[in-house]
Amino acid sequence: MGAGHAHPLYLDGASPLHRLPAEVKIVCAVVFVFAVVATPREAFWAFAGYLAVLIVIWRIAGIALTWIGPRMLIELPFVTLAVLLPFAEGGARVTVAGLSLSVAGLYAAWGILVKGTLGVLVSLTLAATTPARDLPLGLARLRVPAMLTTIVVLMLRYLDLLTAEVERMRTARLSRGDDPRTFRQIGAAARGVGGLFVRSYERGERVHLAMLSRGFTGSVPTIGAPPATAAAWRTGLVPAVCAVGICLTTWVLR
Repeated sequence: MGAGHAHPLYLDGASPLHRLPAEVKIVCAVVFVFAVVATPREAFWAFAGYLAVLIVIWRIAGIALTWIGPRMLIELPFVTLAVLLPFAEGGARVTVAGLSLSVAGLYAAWGILVKGTLGVLVSLTLAATTPARDLPLGLARLRVPAMLTTIVVLMLRYLDLLTAEVERMRTARLSRGDDPRTFRQIGAAARGVGGLFVRSYERGERVHLAMLSRGFTGSVPTIGAPPATAAAWRTGLVPAVCAVGICLTTWVLR
């Protein structure tokens, strides 16, 4: 199944985690995230346990913390929301470093921050060990509707095309003496976004006609590596089982 080149988050490697079928890793990631979300936010030790499981996975897959760290910036909007909650919530309050903070707000901020962070870390781990072309194949084998799988394939492919188009437009602007970093160029930047939209739409029309002329019927053929074996499922779901075990333990001890 062709879905373009490897995505920017993919970290090339030959670890056992890289060799696992995509459908196993998708199920493992989804179950892991659900376990994290279902964990009571007061169970601080449980989140440390989830992080320990992820660290073991990173060691096996050869993923360095220096690779994970910069890509965590995508979480900044959630961090901003979490920082504001202790000031905005009502109820009982506590003084920390001279600031009056809401206890409920602190718990809410902690829950958003720790669960969002672990969710991003799981997503980055999945992306780092799974080529983009394998993700739609894994979704198809999990019986995800063909329309959704097709959308994922085209989205992955067009991300590469849009990135290349943006880079060409930026190079053209710089070659004409434009400096997009100055505030007075905001108008030109806005027109560039409009031009990018028009070009993308026109290119999409041409590609769709080309696909139809080649017999496209609305679904992408699932051709690729063989499906996961029972041994692969048993091995690949170990982190998910650990996460579910931690979650259930928190509810038993609560």
